[in-house]
Amino acid sequence: MTDLLYSEAESDLRAAVRALLADRADPAALPARLEGAGPYDAELWNALAGDIGAAGLLVPEKLGGQGASHREAAVVLEELGRAVTPLPYLTSSVVATGTLLALGPSDPAAPLLADLAAGRRTAVLAVPLTAGPDTPVPAEGATAAVADAVLADVLLVPRPDGLYAVDAADVAVRPQTPLDLTRPLASVEVLPTASGTRLADADASRAAVRAGLLAGAGLLASEQLGLAEWCLEEAVRHTRTRHQFNRPIGSFQALKHRMAELWLEVAGARAAARNAADALAADSPEAPLAVAVAQAYCSRVAVHAAEECVQLHGGTGMTWEHPAHLYLKRAKADQLAYGSAGHHKDALAALVDLPAPTP
Repeated sequence: MTDLLYSEAESDLRAAVRALLADRADPAALPARLEGAGPYDAELWNALAGDIGAAGLLVPEKLGGQGASHREAAVVLEELGRAVTPLPYLTSSVVATGTLLALGPSDPAAPLLADLAAGRRTAVLAVPLTAGPDTPVPAEGATAAVADAVLADVLLVPRPDGLYAVDAADVAVRPQTPLDLTRPLASVEVLPTASGTRLADADASRAAVRAGLLAGAGLLASEQLGLAEWCLEEAVRHTRTRHQFNRPIGSFQALKHRMAELWLEVAGARAAARNAADALAADSPEAPLAVAVAQAYCSRVAVHAAEECVQLHGGTGMTWEHPAHLYLKRAKADQLAYGSAGHHKDALAALVDLPAPTP
């Protein structure tokens, strides 16, 4: 039986991450940071990745990691989603790390995994953010819309003959303008003089990239869950304190119904996201099915929750100073990340032997 409940260790991890983010990553301060030095906080990353050890949750202890599982990593992503925190955890500690782990025992990959687990370096899989687990990825030329490439120390570059680890100094990274300002995108092109370290042959590379993207899609649902939870809680808080006609607007029946409906959607999203994390942790053959269900559902719930948060705040929700717009932009961008909802519905149909839709 799938266990959707949080263990004591997972609850303790949540408390540690939430305390750190509450102290150093207040969403209310994020709009001002976007106008200043930028959203990325290297000291916060060092605290999360190194001090708490979150970067090494998926890495075995013999390689310097925590030897945990996708369930624990999902808890971290829930909290990062709640604070719409601009850190490369999903791209480096889940997707890139998952890709390297899928290569199996590999001498070239072991030192890099140890560095990633300790938070000393970050890595990014050089594929578009929109690439799903079954999407063919480009193996030559420039690659657009690579998430967090501007923050990476190492890029994992798929080539026709295999997967290569290339230092950021040997890659031309050209920042692009994203909708979600908390997750930078860039065009990536390996310089002609770069060689890199070959990690795997072509067949192993394709399987590893698919495993990394599957983990990314599955745990993205946990980020979307955390985002939706914050939006619901913030909407409830605001409607309790905002008064019209000498009454809290949250007491109006129409708004009660909207928030009650959203609560049910968030509860369903929690079940779908936890099921995907548990299936990935157990390396279950049902993992692709669980991931497809989670992404097809959670991406819609996150957008709906963010839209309701903006609307129930009225004029305040439309201002730059309030962080609600950052949650909406992250939710909309996440709808396309690691495969759109339509992509995952098509995958789901294939997995359960439903006929393909006619063009």
